[in-house]
Amino acid sequence: MWTIVLVVGLAVALAALATLSLVGARRSARQAIWAEELATQASALERGHRIRDSILSSLEDGVALLDGRLHIVYRNERAERMFPGSAEPVAMPSPLGEAAERVASSGSAEVVEVEDPGGRVLGVTVVPVSGDGHVLLVIRDVTSARRLEAIRRDFVANASHELKTPAAAVQALAETIQQAAKEDPSAIPAFSGQLSREAERLSRIIADLLDLSRLETETGERTNLRFDRLVAEEVGRLTDHAQEAGLAVRVDTDGRVDVHGSARDLALLVRNLIENAIQYTRPGGRIEISVSNDEGNAVFQVRDSGIGIPSRDQARVFERFYRVDRARSRDTGGTGLGLSIVKHVVANHGGTVGVDSQLGRGSTFTVRLPLAHGNPA
Repeated sequence: MWTIVLVVGLAVALAALATLSLVGARRSARQAIWAEELATQASALERGHRIRDSILSSLEDGVALLDGRLHIVYRNERAERMFPGSAEPVAMPSPLGEAAERVASSGSAEVVEVEDPGGRVLGVTVVPVSGDGHVLLVIRDVTSARRLEAIRRDFVANASHELKTPAAAVQALAETIQQAAKEDPSAIPAFSGQLSREAERLSRIIADLLDLSRLETETGERTNLRFDRLVAEEVGRLTDHAQEAGLAVRVDTDGRVDVHGSARDLALLVRNLIENAIQYTRPGGRIEISVSNDEGNAVFQVRDSGIGIPSRDQARVFERFYRVDRARSRDTGGTGLGLSIVKHVVANHGGTVGVDSQLGRGSTFTVRLPLAHGNPA
């Protein structure tokens, strides 16, 4: 009897152990599956973070996430360069912090423009992220855009002023001629001459404005060309003008000088520099023009014995409408745009331009352009 009981008990125990083993195996299998699922989710999450960071780091705009204390808890590479810090969270500087605080309180997005301590102008879109005070900043450096806007405003104001003067003179002279036709016909030739000069001046300003606008948006058709020949042709066109002004002109070319560029724009450069020399050199003076090769560059120089440029003005002579001697420039029909056109042509051709001048002893303008490779057109 006891033997049967022991056998039965042993069988029950073995069955229980088998059941426990099976349960343990199933539990281990489930744990393995859970662990694998967790690993897969963690890998996917990490991959998602990498993709997010890759996308955000490629943006030109800075992206920063602020917590309820206005600390940066996340920032992409662009934002990190804007707001450097050795460790996060980084406190958001004012006045961006003030804008973020307003948005966190109101829950409404806001666009602000601020200037940082370094003088940069930042355009910032501030967006509430959640109800716990988190705020997202999208930051763009708009310093160059604002500077360009200021330049354009100044340009429009200056252009309007410059155009207004000859336009008003043309209108006044036209009215004077109408009156003289009735009362003093003999005065008409003198007034008509003045009218013609003012109309020509107005035409030159418009032409220079159009050239300047074109140079800022187009580079012109480029070919390899003989720069020494181009200079000689432009000098030939201006020789009569120089002689009428009582000036002696000498040209010195150092053989063949080839450049790659726009013949139209380079001719404009040469013409403006020579006309500038004629304009500011008194009768009896001289103008020396040279073209040469020097260390991989074509060097074009215009040297005059004119009135010279004060040292304080030399850094600004290439600005639009800037004149050293406004009275003389108006008398000779200058537009104040010639040297600015020269600067743009030189920049478009990858060159440099500079001036060396002494007051009362003349000026030397030097242009350096890269030499062309291959045969000229």
